[in-house]
Amino acid sequence: MSCKESELWYNAMKDEMSSMRCNDVWDLVEFPNGAKAIGYKWVFKTKKDSLGNIERYKVRLVAKGFTRKVGIDYTKTFFHVSKKDYLCIILALVAHFDLELQ
Repeated sequence: MSCKESELWYNAMKDEMSSMRCNDVWDLVEFPNGAKAIGYKWVFKTKKDSLGNIERYKVRLVAKGFTRKVGIDYTKTFFHVSKKDYLCIILALVAHFDLELQ
């Protein structure tokens, strides 16, 4: 990086990596033969105060999951909802539409 804030951005990147390590975001595993790795990218954003002054430099490392193709990179899809949340939604729908649940 060659901008004047490069050291601040670099420190923010180190903070993000440290946070990911502390929170056990990933596990190192053997890469299966024929598998294709998902790419990643850094997302840079400044957080500003009410006057528009930069308070902090924030960086996130994100996976580019949108590059995966159904049937090639994966075959199954799933929904990230816990069983408790799912049950609450069902019960709310039953109550709202005055249905009977068996």
